Amino acid sequence: MNEIERNRYFLKDSIRKRVDFSRTPQSMGVEAPPFEKPWEPDSERFDLPVRDWAELIDANIVTCIRNRRSRRSYLDTPLDLDELSFLLWATQGIRIIAGDTAFRNVPSAGCRHTFETYLAVFNVEGLDTGLYRYIPSTHQLMVEYRDESLPQRIIEATFNQRFTGNSAVTFIWTTVPYRMEWRYGLAAHRVILMDAGHVCQNLYLACEAIGAGTCAVGAYDQEYLDEVLGVDGVDEFAIYLAPVGKI
Repeated sequence: MNEIERNRYFLKDSIRKRVDFSRTPQSMGVEAPPFEKPWEPDSERFDLPVRDWAELIDANIVTCIRNRRSRRSYLDTPLDLDELSFLLWATQGIRIIAGDTAFRNVPSAGCRHTFETYLAVFNVEGLDTGLYRYIPSTHQLMVEYRDESLPQRIIEATFNQRFTGNSAVTFIWTTVPYRMEWRYGLAAHRVILMDAGHVCQNLYLACEAIGAGTCAVGAYDQEYLDEVLGVDGVDEFAIYLAPVGKI
């Protein structure tokens, strides 16, 4: 099997026939990993607005689907906190917490939801330029750090794709693979990438609903972006990003 064939094999579900599911951590009685990363009690966190989005946002789903496209040019108009809150709710918002898992507004294989959402904030009303992490269980943002140079660092991390640092905010998703491996073992990794597509498509449609645009980005300097996010690159690492701005 040559290199191309090996990479094609990853796209197939053949590996499922090789996995002994009786030996996965879940089947062996290992406690499930938490569905979101913990935070320090004294961390700087603040509540996001909670609204009846159906009343606040006047958008037709057919129109949103019809108009959806990748957009790389954004106005200097800032996003407001209502709009940012809606985008986070649409992409990773929790409906119900049930034991060791949480049902969200996007599907996930086995409801395992391996993603963490980081926000590189550049032009959002009420927020300083810096890196934030979304906490779905409480619908809060946590400050990771403030940094006026963050736009340039994100541009560098995406191989000088300048629109990634010229947005109002750039969504960056990391994955914590063990959340999926706990249930599926070696069959986990292919479905993690499928789940990433579910999340980003919701972002595309939610952006259209508020007069914003986005463009999914899959080309980035893995090691440098992980460094910018402060993740270890092994048990958690960047997997996808998407800048957002008004259009």
